[in-house]
Amino acid sequence: MNLPHHPRIPSALAGIASLLLPAASFAQEAAGPAYQAASKYNLQPPVSEIASQIYDLHTLVLIFCAVIFVAVFSAMFYAIIYHRKSAGHEPAQFHENTTVEIVWTVVPFVILILMAWPATKTVIAMKDTSSPDLTIKATGYQWQWGYDYLKGEGDLKDVADGIAFYSALATSYEERTNVKPKDADYLLDVDNRLVVPVGKKVRILTTANDVLHAWWVPALGVKQDAIPGFIRDTWFKATAVGVYRGVCAELCGKEHGFMPIVVEVKSVEDFRAWAAERQKARTAGAGAAPAPAAAAPAAPAAAAPATPAVAAPVAPAAAAPAADVPARAATSVAARSASGG
Repeated sequence: MNLPHHPRIPSALAGIASLLLPAASFAQEAAGPAYQAASKYNLQPPVSEIASQIYDLHTLVLIFCAVIFVAVFSAMFYAIIYHRKSAGHEPAQFHENTTVEIVWTVVPFVILILMAWPATKTVIAMKDTSSPDLTIKATGYQWQWGYDYLKGEGDLKDVADGIAFYSALATSYEERTNVKPKDADYLLDVDNRLVVPVGKKVRILTTANDVLHAWWVPALGVKQDAIPGFIRDTWFKATAVGVYRGVCAELCGKEHGFMPIVVEVKSVEDFRAWAAERQKARTAGAGAAPAPAAAAPAAPAAAAPATPAVAAPVAPAAAAPAADVPARAATSVAARSASGG
């Protein structure tokens, strides 16, 4: 059948093509390791096993969506163009079709199974926090994070145990108020980074001190709510050395946007060196604490000779008013008697 000329058909086809091009480009990227290069239109490049699974799942579902989009809109526009009333077509008259009903039931079911299978595997893997190499507690505060290195296992045993610190926004107030120019990591840098070793399973225990928070680092595939009074857990195993940034992902008050998370992944040797420096500083701080208590006994000894010298002139001065009390009382009685009181 020859397509009757219509002035709007070419523009309509051009619009359809413009809609399909992004889907086609995403499908083309999915054929290879698209996440090797960062893109502002896509997820962050994954640097953990879970993040890679999330990225692959996202790409798979996007391909399904692109195929469904092309199929549905192609059928729709084919019907609009070739079966329109102006071409002399009459609408089909039928009320049921067993074949069509079976197809539109089975096909969506198969699609859902193909998406649910890898999604279920990923979710189960995300929840498997067993056998960690390092356990860290992340506590949300208004508006900063607190980190406690609780326990290391295997070759990390006792390496960082006991290290604790706060991690707060490093962006200056002048940058936030446009007094100074903003740097590249505006609102995404902290004064103390969370340092972890590469290739080790890190379990994160999340909780909060005040309101709801959420610990989220996209490149590591980690996002877990921090709830006051509860302990939640998640995990990651970084596959590349580097610095990875995240934010609090739960609205927690007026400075919610000023709670960045920065995870620095080091080699195991560099992590050991960092932990040794932290432990040394912690030990030095603990050893310096008793100094004021040792100086305390010296204070009374120095003040002892001065105590009698100060007290000696005070005693007569305090006693003098007491001696005048009877005299003033007698004078007052005599005065009242003279006046006939």
